Amino acid sequence: MRQIFSWLRPRPTPRSSHLEFGAYGERLAVEFLKRRGYRIVVTNFVAPIGVGLHGRRVTGELDIIAIDESAGDSVFAFVEVKTRRSATVAAPEAAVDLRKQRQIIRAARVYLRLMSLTNEPYRFDVVSIIGQGGAPAEITLLRGYFTEASFFQSQWWSRGF
Repeated sequence: MRQIFSWLRPRPTPRSSHLEFGAYGERLAVEFLKRRGYRIVVTNFVAPIGVGLHGRRVTGELDIIAIDESAGDSVFAFVEVKTRRSATVAAPEAAVDLRKQRQIIRAARVYLRLMSLTNEPYRFDVVSIIGQGGAPAEITLLRGYFTEASFFQSQWWSRGF
């Protein structure tokens, strides 16, 4: 009987190797942050951040949301994790370009609004990971890698010249 209905069981969805490698990097980042005094709140938070050109909903993902308690103050840290096998072409954090920063900021605003935390201090960090699956990885924490202020400074026309 078991063989007859075996086709009814859900089959595991195959993941591509780059997604598995990214998930591996996020697990390393979580453990790294915990050792540095961060308290992990949630991982892989997905939020609706707008509507695209064709009317489709656009979402943004926050890899790690944590509270940095290392300096005594509690600061929310929205952490983007970038994992690469090597840095020969570019450093992993170079992938956090202005478009990605804007997406992270918008998703963070949704999270803060949903949790009624709009008055809490926060910042945007990046964890850069370089290494293969078996070898020890080189992990770098870049606190305050970017801010929202850089997006407001570009609006030169609103200054009333």
